Amino acid sequence: MPVTLSRRDAIWLGLTGLAAAALPGQVMATSVQDLITAFARGAVPVEGGITLTLASEAPDGFAVPVQVQAAGASHVMLLALARRSPLVATAEFGPASGPARLATRIRLAESQQVMALARRPDGIVMQVSASVQVLVAGCAG
Repeated sequence: MPVTLSRRDAIWLGLTGLAAAALPGQVMATSVQDLITAFARGAVPVEGGITLTLASEAPDGFAVPVQVQAAGASHVMLLALARRSPLVATAEFGPASGPARLATRIRLAESQQVMALARRPDGIVMQVSASVQVLVAGCAG
């Protein structure tokens, strides 16, 4: 039996394929290790040189404030390690940006590790992680 597609379905299928092809490799990665490898570009991440501000206890997982600071960084990546989609945010900073600082709120369904990585223009990658205990889940994952 032949498969028939409506014009609308064919357009959505084509647009989905184009979007998947246009996305950077780190967004298409499925695991935490794949994300770190793509971000580090062959460098081995070192501890330190980056500050992750995150409360150790979050009474509400719907909006957990988090802040990353990394002096001299050109790129920052934020990961929530227990999420189905661990990539929370990435940011790129130019020479006129000043100190690299990323502040946001993330939704967490459970207590977990949050990791931040920063890449400097010279290729050095720094990482830091912190645990957060979520008292009331903010989502299903």
